[in-house]
Amino acid sequence: MVSTPRSAGTADMVRASISGRGSRKGGKVFEYSLLASLMVALLFLAILLADIFRQGLGVLFDRGLDFVTSPLSLNPETAGIWQSLTGSVLLTILVALIAFPIGIGSAIYLEEYAPDTRFTRFINTNIRNLAGVPSIVYGILGLTMFVTFTRSIGLGGGVNGRNMIAAGLTLAVLVLPIVIITAAEALRAVPNSIREAAFGVGATRWEVVRYHVLPSAAPGILTGTVLTLARAFGETAPLLLVGAATGFFTTGNAGLLEQTTGPYTALPVTVFSWARQPDAQFRELTAAAIIVLLVLLLTANAAAVILRNRFERRW
Repeated sequence: MVSTPRSAGTADMVRASISGRGSRKGGKVFEYSLLASLMVALLFLAILLADIFRQGLGVLFDRGLDFVTSPLSLNPETAGIWQSLTGSVLLTILVALIAFPIGIGSAIYLEEYAPDTRFTRFINTNIRNLAGVPSIVYGILGLTMFVTFTRSIGLGGGVNGRNMIAAGLTLAVLVLPIVIITAAEALRAVPNSIREAAFGVGATRWEVVRYHVLPSAAPGILTGTVLTLARAFGETAPLLLVGAATGFFTTGNAGLLEQTTGPYTALPVTVFSWARQPDAQFRELTAAAIIVLLVLLLTANAAAVILRNRFERRW
């Protein structure tokens, strides 16, 4: 078939549009506007980070590891973040133990077992809506449900049920929709040809899911869970409502049960508490604690990227 001059001209226009050479002035203006918006956002972020590092690096250089290993104190010269860091780690472990089995199991059921009905689509839509609910709403939920629950079963610990168990349940519910969505996306990315091949040799649905689908989706699920833990680690508002301590307290030689049922705190809550202090030294401590929090969150995100690049499969 001989191409006409008109079809050849159309093909040239398509190739020029794909390569970006055929962009019109309106498209260029829109592109530069988007770039300018990005630069403005990055400028504000750079200013905030520069101010935080300017105030906090002096504390980290002067005190070094002592700032991390020292307990909370009313004296800014000796105050540290060890209790806050320990509380954040314990809360993250609770979130992982509660949210991951439920979330990954729910994703497996919705993607591999549930029929494609209107009710299933309704559930999926609501899960995605829950992922966008502000964290303060989950804090109210934790205050009305989980605090009451821990108090009713005798785990109040003298603080009316506002303890680490209630906080862990609250954060687990907060990140549960994200776990389900990320796990479901990883399962959905597995090609159907793998399932069809397994069914073709006589495998049951459980065997297909257990030995073929889950191993193939594991890298994506692992990446999503790491990012979810980073989200839970940096939350503040729900913990304030569920009773995280914002002042000085000591755990002494308390055991694990006493720590999980008694007063607790977390690193973001300590940042919030120190930021409210009028003393200029506490503002420097706040900046130093923010730097530590940023390092931990960036480390978690970097680990997720490394795991994704290391185990990612291209179909």
